Amino acid sequence: MEDKSSRRPLKVRSSTYAQRVAKWLSNKNITPNTISLLSVLFAACSAICLVLLPLSSGPLIWLLPLLAATCIQFRLLCNLFDGMVAMEGGKSTASGELFNDMPDRFADAFVIVAVGYALPQFSYAVDIAWCAAILAIMTAYVRTLATSTGAPANFCGPMAKQHRMALLTFACIFTAIEPLFWQQGAVLYTSLLIISVGSFITVCKRAILAYQYLEDKHDV
Repeated sequence: MEDKSSRRPLKVRSSTYAQRVAKWLSNKNITPNTISLLSVLFAACSAICLVLLPLSSGPLIWLLPLLAATCIQFRLLCNLFDGMVAMEGGKSTASGELFNDMPDRFADAFVIVAVGYALPQFSYAVDIAWCAAILAIMTAYVRTLATSTGAPANFCGPMAKQHRMALLTFACIFTAIEPLFWQQGAVLYTSLLIISVGSFITVCKRAILAYQYLEDKHDV
């Protein structure tokens, strides 16, 4: 069963739209774990669109980035509704925590690494993408490690999952119109650099906060 205290705080959960969709899904023969796995599928579709971008021409030059951005948002919607169906819909399972966390790590890696392969015209893009993906996964690792040692779940940024995916969504959208202004790929390349630096800061920040909490708790 998923622990509510470990849930990412999202205001959108209280919106009428989210509540209605979650209720509709809860009434269907759909499990939260299935929704979690669907998030990986959407991430993989986004990755495919990005990897195909260097090989595209004509309308595909703007269509593929827009499809990638759309799939990223569907991935985030899956992340939203799996938890809502589990908790608010009363369909949580014993393996819920496992399915809530593991698919996210694959989804992050698929999308971020694919950005690097979408940029063959930029030096070290693939290396930076792998670095960004590893650091993104490390943000979640530090969070789960901290909670396993008794510290509270910490979803702070500056480059938490929602920040990374929002950045890549906007980067994909701008990439669609980028050829009208300058070389295509510059925005995506910049987003990789921002994710790398921001994720490193996030890892350090979460680790320091966990350390301070555990030390303060030990001294009490």
